[in-house]
Amino acid sequence: MAARLSTRADYDSLLDKYDTWLFDCDGVLWQGDRLIDGVPEVLSLLRARKKSVMFVTNNATKSRKNYKKKFDALGLQAHVDEVFGSAFASAVYISSVMKLPKDKKVYVIGMAGMEEELQEEGISFLGGTDPADNTLEPFSLANFTPDPSVAAVLCGLDTSVNYTKLSKAFYYLTRHPGCAFLVSNEDSTYPTAEGLLPGAGAVSAPLRYALGRDPVSIGKPAGTMLDCIKAKHDFDPARTIMVGDRLNTDIEFGKAGGLATLLVLTGITQESEITGPNASHTVPDYVTNSIGDLRAVNA
Repeated sequence: MAARLSTRADYDSLLDKYDTWLFDCDGVLWQGDRLIDGVPEVLSLLRARKKSVMFVTNNATKSRKNYKKKFDALGLQAHVDEVFGSAFASAVYISSVMKLPKDKKVYVIGMAGMEEELQEEGISFLGGTDPADNTLEPFSLANFTPDPSVAAVLCGLDTSVNYTKLSKAFYYLTRHPGCAFLVSNEDSTYPTAEGLLPGAGAVSAPLRYALGRDPVSIGKPAGTMLDCIKAKHDFDPARTIMVGDRLNTDIEFGKAGGLATLLVLTGITQESEITGPNASHTVPDYVTNSIGDLRAVNA
């Protein structure tokens, strides 16, 4: 059963136990472009106590550099090397794990952030934000000239997803032997300031259905993201805590990596999902209403 945090002693104890703090972003630090109450004070508190702070997000719409700009705009201290997004992890996976040859390309269903991270890793790509693919004109194979060098399809959140992109991706995955099917993450929904919208998992769902097979998922809860963090930062899993708002990504990610987990209720997961007869089988180590609750240690 999750420990419910509520007193100053609870939060003091939590700070004493963990040296490295991994934070999800959407639903934990902010909702859309609106900061959650208390976040700047809590991050400052952690840094003042010499804690290592990192930001681990499944959102692949922004590159790490653009996430840094968002942190700056919201008045939050963050270094590019502290930000780990699924777009970055996907690019590292393709270059370092798959070792995609330099003469091969990736077809992208995704946005500029994903393209920027692929460029940083020296990976050639097509699709994505290309105006030719962002069209509502009917798609026909008769008018399509495929690129023979495509060896992988990478799918993330794409707010301009359309039949053309899905059809081209399907073509490469069925006509190019060995073409890899990758998704940045499988989040079913995406939290915005105004409410939930379909997430990256929903964007890739038509391809999964058409193909009859599942992709390789890079983001949380897959261990690939943690491997990326470990490659850049030295930390003790036993002294590390993952803070998130989602049981099936953030909390499962932490548990699979041997980390402690703290669930906040400012995003996806609701109280009813962790209590009562229909509670989830995924149980966080700790629960608090909001990350801003940690301000109690200075009360």
